[in-house]
Amino acid sequence: MEHFIVSARKYRPQTFKDVVGQQAITNTLESAIENDHLAQALLFTGPRGVGKTTCARILAKRINQDSQDEVSLDEDFAFNIFELDAASNNSVDDIRSLTDQVRIPPQTGHYKVYIIDEVHMLSQAAFNAFLKTLEEPPAHAIFILATTEKHKIIPTILSRCQIFDFKRIGVKDIKDYLHKIAKEEEVNAEDDALHIIAQKADGALRDALSIFDRVVSFSGKALTRQAVTENLNVLDYEVYFKITDKIITNNIPEVLLQLNSILAKGFDSHHFIMGLASHFRDLLVAKDKATVALLEVGDAAKKQYLKQSEQTSVNFLLEAINLANACDLKYKTSKNQRLLVELTLMQLASLTKMGEKKKLNL
Repeated sequence: MEHFIVSARKYRPQTFKDVVGQQAITNTLESAIENDHLAQALLFTGPRGVGKTTCARILAKRINQDSQDEVSLDEDFAFNIFELDAASNNSVDDIRSLTDQVRIPPQTGHYKVYIIDEVHMLSQAAFNAFLKTLEEPPAHAIFILATTEKHKIIPTILSRCQIFDFKRIGVKDIKDYLHKIAKEEEVNAEDDALHIIAQKADGALRDALSIFDRVVSFSGKALTRQAVTENLNVLDYEVYFKITDKIITNNIPEVLLQLNSILAKGFDSHHFIMGLASHFRDLLVAKDKATVALLEVGDAAKKQYLKQSEQTSVNFLLEAINLANACDLKYKTSKNQRLLVELTLMQLASLTKMGEKKKLNL
């Protein structure tokens, strides 16, 4: 059996231009290298899976490549790059060992680069032992610190670093990258299927690639929206379109039957009501051309949102969002959670009928 390499490792970016969704940071770092204006202590901070360690490795390689007059682009200067996982090497002795290494100049290249991952895990004493070296490092040493929890790092360390805040990666950027990977892997993937994966990843490209690998293992070379929703156990947006159609036509029995069918498949009623609130929000932004861009859905789904939004009024959608949101807030404290969701759905299915009664009374 051929050894399988996960996509997150197989397609890890090797240059700054390959990094997804962090153009402002990669452009700044490129410019700093070219203009010889790079600080000796850098802090990369942001959520997990957005490219902090990847950028640190690319930067470590680029620093030495740029400092040499004649060097092959394949030269990675591996002997000049040192990685320390602060989660498991967080004692004073570990930092002392590091500071002893720092004093020795590099054998090849101009710089020795030290990447300290999960730096917030260092103990207070280890931070204090590191302070002096970070404040006055040798000319040949560059420190790149990476963390998901900047608030846990002591201010005296923060003040000595140039800080780069990595952002969550947008759904569109993740989806476009997954399209590229699918093409490389010869996987025939539906646009909506990749969109669901991108949304589920919540801004983390590494998570998106892990989900992609899992779903491809499940469905093979044909990646459909149905396969993704089944494997990830998420409610397909078709469910929300169908139940909204019944709500608009005041069909309370059918709405309750659809809820029962959803719960019978093992879905959580809290997850369903939150999804319904989001669905009403998406219908509201679809009603105006100026806000259609706020719809983070695939092209096929966007057409359905535009069509269904024409069947609803702004007042109905505002009331519907308010009711669904109120149900979400009350859910955890409710003694009978199913009844709460059913009551909310019955109220939603009565909104347009109540509006008609008010008009008749007038």
